[in-house]
Amino acid sequence: MTAPVIGFAGMTHLGVNSAAAALARGFTVVGFDRHHAVVAGLSQGRAPVTEPGLEEILRERQSNARFTARTEELSRCDVVYISTDVATDDRGTSDLSGVRTLIETVAGVLRKDAILVVLCQVPPGFTRGLAFPPPERLYYQVETLVFGRAVDRALNPERFIVGCANPDAPLAPPYAAFLGAFGCPILPMRYESAELAKIAINCCLVASISVANTLAELCERIGAVWSEIAPALKLDKRIGQNAYLNPGLGIAGGNLERDLATVARFAEEHGTDAGVVKAWVANSRHRRDWAARTIRSFVLDDRPDAVVGVWGLAYKENTHSIKNSPSLATIAQLAGTTLRLHDPVVPASAARHAKAVAASDALDAAKGADALMILTPWPEYRQVDPVRLAAAMRGRIVLDPYAVLDAKAAVAAGLEVHTLGRGPMKPGNA
Repeated sequence: MTAPVIGFAGMTHLGVNSAAAALARGFTVVGFDRHHAVVAGLSQGRAPVTEPGLEEILRERQSNARFTARTEELSRCDVVYISTDVATDDRGTSDLSGVRTLIETVAGVLRKDAILVVLCQVPPGFTRGLAFPPPERLYYQVETLVFGRAVDRALNPERFIVGCANPDAPLAPPYAAFLGAFGCPILPMRYESAELAKIAINCCLVASISVANTLAELCERIGAVWSEIAPALKLDKRIGQNAYLNPGLGIAGGNLERDLATVARFAEEHGTDAGVVKAWVANSRHRRDWAARTIRSFVLDDRPDAVVGVWGLAYKENTHSIKNSPSLATIAQLAGTTLRLHDPVVPASAARHAKAVAASDALDAAKGADALMILTPWPEYRQVDPVRLAAAMRGRIVLDPYAVLDAKAAVAAGLEVHTLGRGPMKPGNA
């Protein structure tokens, strides 16, 4: 059979990176989005999101891509993915109305033999409840999106988890041909199992994060060093080399919070226990506020007029997203503090802080500052010379939760470094 044409409805973070992976694997792609500006940019190789390597693929594979604001053009596709964003509120509850509307719109233009795949994350029970006959043409696929590594994840997935009406039946040929091009295991299962599998993966991730954050905080008080402990855990086969064991400022970005909220809500509806999930949420919120507590304790309680530099506003490195950003949550708790802000991608205006000014680069944000907080571990911050940083600052205190700086070099330059998982490092005790 000839190679299937693959469509993506929704040029969101998920849709654009998934489309790029399909292009890189040699498929012809039709990308639909109702926003004409997004379509125009993609047609010229400009992505609406920030991801390493994304625009290079879009430019190199432009001849195989068609980006459009007309749903009718999806009629040429053999497989169409629903890849729109699913909005969530502050409680992690998903608004599925936009997804349903898009599915109805796309279903109306598909060929009679085309396959529809729901790629955006939905709660258990959603896919089976769709009025899209016949069921053998409808699938749910667990997305692998990780902000900052989205291209690599989409192009080199560990496995495909596929929800089916009948897991024992072969996948539809064009869909099977597309997935087979990625050379990874394919795990067919019931719709509900696949929908819950994504949540299960994120719950395991949250458990690892919670272990790291809980014990790293204890390390800070008793003289232990978490970075010495984590390698021992990764050598335990029950945990593994790739276990997520880096402490951080809580869980962020939106997806993990949404899944915890979904489990808590389903548990309440069905009379099951979700106490551990509620504990994870509480632990995350406690750890998120580490920077605000620390800057008050070591700087602002004694000097409320201090100037504080901030490196990073995005919720993590290599992305423009500020969804549930620990940096913005910290800044919101420092309403009366004068701040100097820098982020390589996110504008300072995103902080909505009356006493914040935008800095031109990292050293400019540190210029004259009484303290510095490194709240997003952007790679370019790792390249800053601690000697130049110390010379730019007026004060000595640096909050570096993610250990971006070379701590020994920073201390040698006269700085006092506070990081997660160990006590403060000062000249003379590093």
